[in-house]
Amino acid sequence: MRLACERPDRLGRSLSQWDCTELARQLIADGIVEEISASTVRRILAAHQLKPWRQPLWLYPKHPRDATFYAPVAALIDLYTRSLRADELVLSLDEKTSLQPRPRPAPTLPAQPHHLPNRVEHEYKRAGALNLFAAFDTRSGKVYGHCDDRKRQREFLAFLEAVDVEVEENIRTIHLVCDNVSTHHGKEVRQWLAHHPRFVMHFTPVHCSWMNQVEQWFSILQRKRLRIVDFASKDQLRAKLDQFIKEWNHHAHPFNWSTKSVAKVMAAAPALAA
Repeated sequence: MRLACERPDRLGRSLSQWDCTELARQLIADGIVEEISASTVRRILAAHQLKPWRQPLWLYPKHPRDATFYAPVAALIDLYTRSLRADELVLSLDEKTSLQPRPRPAPTLPAQPHHLPNRVEHEYKRAGALNLFAAFDTRSGKVYGHCDDRKRQREFLAFLEAVDVEVEENIRTIHLVCDNVSTHHGKEVRQWLAHHPRFVMHFTPVHCSWMNQVEQWFSILQRKRLRIVDFASKDQLRAKLDQFIKEWNHHAHPFNWSTKSVAKVMAAAPALAA
């Protein structure tokens, strides 16, 4: 158990993590036992609920989750859950970058009876990449999308221009929720916002992408449209992304930020609870 709780590198092994076979070898090499099998090691580890081959990620608190952190979180939760005025709209916005067409020598074959899955050609070519700018309406689930070759302030502003045209004139306040990268708050963007007062920016805290609802929609896009990437060109990829957005909007639905989910988000906010 002591060995399983040590990093292999510190014991002179070139391993990122232990598995049962390597632990058995190390126990024998160290002279702790004369002989032991990997299955025996597995049973011992299972008895202590220890799995040294797993590696969940954690975040060093460089940006502490204190009152300064929870203030914008609370503001975003209020924006997601309160009743909006008739002239308000809340859009969760971000970019999905480096979407590659990856044309393949042979076409992807569909699934067949008797448990034969989709068959995808292993080899592919590179044909550039696209960046998808997307904004998710948190109340209706409607998605506004636009693809571009690059991701700079000018492309971001071109997307906002398109949103400005598409959103009805009776909407006087468009709340934009996005992360705090320079593309979203650079000099060009600030100048544009000064001339478009109905757009109001709301930035998520650092390491808080889970507060941006468009990320949930991106995961749906990834599973349903981008899991098999076999598009012939960037133009075809762009057309298929546009089609996916249209099909989504045909049966769009919001993500339910209920009082229960809000309570889970704020459960570790002692500063606000006080």
